[in-house]
Amino acid sequence: MKFGALQRRVKRCEQVMAVRIGETQDNWGVLSQVWRQGWSPLRIVLVGLAGGFIAGKLEVPGKVNGARWLQMVGSVSSLFASAQAAFATVVAAQAAETADDAADQADEATEQPAPAAARPAAQPAPTVDTELRGPRPAEAATEMSER
Repeated sequence: MKFGALQRRVKRCEQVMAVRIGETQDNWGVLSQVWRQGWSPLRIVLVGLAGGFIAGKLEVPGKVNGARWLQMVGSVSSLFASAQAAFATVVAAQAAETADDAADQADEATEQPAPAAARPAAQPAPTVDTELRGPRPAEAATEMSER
């Protein structure tokens, strides 16, 4: 296979990977939102009761005691917490990249001078005699005018 063909193939794979990463992040966001919305207080209590009942029924004396169950629950919760932290890190990095790109685009836009036809002509501000017009709404709302 020629080098140019390999380069095109790698570039295509990188593009596919970028699209898949975006889709995965979108799906993960939807999943986490649905997961959070699904845990109502009633469901939390029911899962706790069911888990306690199952732990009580499956407890074999000497092999599985309460301390082991607590250790397992702690391990699983720390696993979920680290997964959430990793996801938050990825989202924050993506947001930082987006902000950097926006800042770069803004810098480029300010560096390019606008054409003379696009620039608005400087016009003097119209002067209105303040005595001829009534008070502004904010002035009318307060009993005293700033004039």
